[in-house]
Amino acid sequence: MKISIFGLGYVGSVSAACLADRGHSVIGVDPNPTKVDLMNAGKAPIVEPELGELTAHAVAKNLMSATTDAAQAIARSDLTFICVGTPSQRNGSLNFVHLEKVCDEIGSALAKKNTFHVVVVRSTILPGTMKSIVIPRLEKHSGKKAGKDFGVCNNPEFLREGTAIYDFRNPPKTVIGETDPHSGDLVQELYVGLPGPMIRCGIEVGEMVKYADNAWHAVKVAFANEIGKFCKAAQIDSHKVMEIFCQDTKLNLSPYYMRPGFAFGGSCLPKDVRALTYKAQAMDVSTPLLSSLLPSNRDQIELGIEMIMRTGKRSIGILGFSFKAGTDDLRESPLVDVIERLIGKGYDLRLYDSNVNLARLTGANREYIYKIIPHIERLMVDRIEDVLAHAEIIVIGNNAPEFAAVAARLKPEQRVIDLVRIKKIEQEHRNYDGICW
Repeated sequence: MKISIFGLGYVGSVSAACLADRGHSVIGVDPNPTKVDLMNAGKAPIVEPELGELTAHAVAKNLMSATTDAAQAIARSDLTFICVGTPSQRNGSLNFVHLEKVCDEIGSALAKKNTFHVVVVRSTILPGTMKSIVIPRLEKHSGKKAGKDFGVCNNPEFLREGTAIYDFRNPPKTVIGETDPHSGDLVQELYVGLPGPMIRCGIEVGEMVKYADNAWHAVKVAFANEIGKFCKAAQIDSHKVMEIFCQDTKLNLSPYYMRPGFAFGGSCLPKDVRALTYKAQAMDVSTPLLSSLLPSNRDQIELGIEMIMRTGKRSIGILGFSFKAGTDDLRESPLVDVIERLIGKGYDLRLYDSNVNLARLTGANREYIYKIIPHIERLMVDRIEDVLAHAEIIVIGNNAPEFAAVAARLKPEQRVIDLVRIKKIEQEHRNYDGICW
C-alpha cells in the first residue's frame, strides 16, 4: 500500500520504518527540512534501537522517502497517518496546533484527489477530538464528506521508547477506531500477520483506549512504589512481596475487578484498605494513591444516590442489595448506604434480594439484619413482583441471574438505574440508565 506519514518524530519515524519493512511504500512528511534530509539519506531522525538499520534498508530499497510538500505526499499515497505531537499546555490540556495544521493541509490536498483516501490519526488525542477537530477540518478544507468521499480512522500506538521496533512487531493489541467498515478494512490490511488481538471499534472508544492504558500504567507504578515505601518502613522485602503479587494472574493481573460499575464493599476490601492506610500513617509513610481509594469509592456511592434523586420520583425498588450476587453479606455493602440515605430523605422503598431473605431466616447475617439494620428489614419483600408493582424507579444493585428476566416485566414508564450492567435490560428497556455507561 502507498502510505504518507505526517510527523517524523518518535511515533512517525518508527511507524514509517516498520511499515516500509513490511513492504509498503512510505512517504514521510515534516516541515523540518533537517528531518526530511536525514530520512532521505537513510538516517533515522531520532535515536531508537534498530531504527537506523530499518531506515537505511527501506531507503536503499526505494520503499521510503520524505518531503516537506504535503500536497505531493497525499497525491502519491492512498492512506495517510497523522503522527504529530499533541503536547501538554500549562493547564494540562492538549495543544492541538500541529494537529489542526496538518488536518488543514491534508484536507486541501484531498480536494484535488478523485480516488478514495483514508486518513488515520495515530497521535494520542482525547475522546471527541476526531469529531470536534479532525473530521470538521478535513471536511471544511476538502469540501468532501467523511465516511463517504474519504475515510477516517484512529489507530493508537502502544510503543515504548527503547523497545519501539519490537513493540510494533509484537503489539499487545491492534486497535482501529473507524467511521466506516471499508476504511477500517484498509487499515487492518497493514497489520496482517502481527500477533495480538485485532480490535475494531468506534472512534471514541479508540481514542479512549490509549488514555485508559496509560492511566493504568501510571496507577501500577504509583501502587508498586507505595507498597514499596510501606514495606521499607516495616522492614519487609518489597520486591519479594510484589513478585508473589504478580504471580496471581487470576485476580491481580487479570480482567477481574476491571469492569466499571458500583462501589466495592464487603468484609475485606474496605477493612483492609482502611487498616493499611492507618498503619502507613502511623509509620509516617505517605500513600496518596492508597489513601484515595476509600474517598473514590464513596464518590461512586454518592453518584448512585444522585442518579436516583435526580429522577424526582419517590417510590424506589431495589433489586439486590448484598455487596455482590450469590452472597448474603451485608457488611459494608454500598447498597445499604444508598438505602439508608434514601430512607433518611423520606423515600418510599421496597427491597428484594433472595439471598438476604434467606439470611433473615437462617443465615449468619440474621443478627446483623435484626439488630443493626432493622429499619431495612421492614422494607424487604419476598417477591420481585412486589418491588415492580411498587416502584417508579427500579435500581439493579447486583447481577443476580434472576434480574435479567425483569426486562420483560417492566412498565414503559418505569425507569431503571443499573449499577452492574445487565445487558438484557439495557437492550430491551428504553427508560434505562447505567451508572458508568
